[in-house]
Amino acid sequence: MEKDLKKSLDLIKRGVVEIIDEEELAKKLKKAFEKDKPLIIKAGFDPTAPDLHLGHTVLIHKLRHFQELGHHIKFLIGDFTALIGDPTGKSETRPALTPEQVQENARTYKEQIFKMLDPEKTEICFNSIWLNNLTSMDMIRLCAKHTVARMLERDDFQKRYDAQKPIAIHEFMYPLIQGYDSVAMDADVELGGADQKFNLIVGRHLQREYNKEPQVVITMPLLEGLDGVNKMSKSLGNYVGITESPSSMFGKLMSISDELMFRYYELLSDLSIEEINTLKDNIKTGKLHPKEAKMNLSCEMVKRFHNEEEAIKAREGFDAQFKKKEVPDDIPQILIGKNETKIYISKLLKDSQLVESGSEAKRLLKQGGISIEGKKITSDEIEFNLDSAVIKVGKLKYLRIVRSQDI
Repeated sequence: MEKDLKKSLDLIKRGVVEIIDEEELAKKLKKAFEKDKPLIIKAGFDPTAPDLHLGHTVLIHKLRHFQELGHHIKFLIGDFTALIGDPTGKSETRPALTPEQVQENARTYKEQIFKMLDPEKTEICFNSIWLNNLTSMDMIRLCAKHTVARMLERDDFQKRYDAQKPIAIHEFMYPLIQGYDSVAMDADVELGGADQKFNLIVGRHLQREYNKEPQVVITMPLLEGLDGVNKMSKSLGNYVGITESPSSMFGKLMSISDELMFRYYELLSDLSIEEINTLKDNIKTGKLHPKEAKMNLSCEMVKRFHNEEEAIKAREGFDAQFKKKEVPDDIPQILIGKNETKIYISKLLKDSQLVESGSEAKRLLKQGGISIEGKKITSDEIEFNLDSAVIKVGKLKYLRIVRSQDI
């Protein structure tokens, strides 16, 4: 375990929004050093979607920092709380997932987090283990430890209340149950996004109520998506999924602004702050081109979530595509019928998983973001008489249409 308190604090504080509170954290670290007993670091994810993106990994990257310092990570998969639905930031009651959806998403989370965390030093927990055992009386006693007035201090609840939008009773339960997880797990530190601050503080409160030492709360920033404005989100289409192909991941990262690049470096990369500052200086003085720095960041991410060989290939592919204006070799393809003359672009793109939905494809068509063989198209239904053609979607995605000779 790392015994240099300043070094530990410097690494932990990198990129964080807030620590509640830092003095408590220093005491906990000092005690851990003296007793050679690792701190229990908690972070919870509700498996509400099957795949993680780089925005999620900001928090996981901080968990890895704690792991490097020798502390014990408890990665909580909220299979119970996912059935409630986290109301954080929601303007209306969130629809609950089915148990089957939750279990499938939880399975993929377990696979994906070990792209960053050491499986030998990570404990996977499911909050259904202890929450399913709470009786009705236990739940009532838990509810008695908080007030409606305190719940309405939450910004999203207050806004909905003022706007006379419904707030279901079970939504008030969510912060209490998340807080109870910290009691059950004996968490010393809990990490969460900045939007989770209220819920994390409820954990501190409940630990005191159950006569336990309160956890330190560390909030992490919400990573901006590729547009540099909105929070990275799959629904907004501004995300980089950690299971995406190397070429897609590399190309998307190359599309970010120079300013956003350094935000990503700080929150996602393994470079030290000193090394990042050197990069900035080299770019300012002209020793390094911003594109080269962006290339290096893209390579680091592809290497992390795939491997070094794939990172090299993705870089070479990007060079070939954008320097020589070539179409990549490894683009997906879709077959159409031998006598098919009318095709629907939205259906082709959705079936090929280049877009999340047909409506997303139609939006791109309207914006002029789709072309066939270099010619922009705006109509969903088009006449198609070629044996083969390449559709370009946005700046980075391609699909080859091939006419079957058999069907």
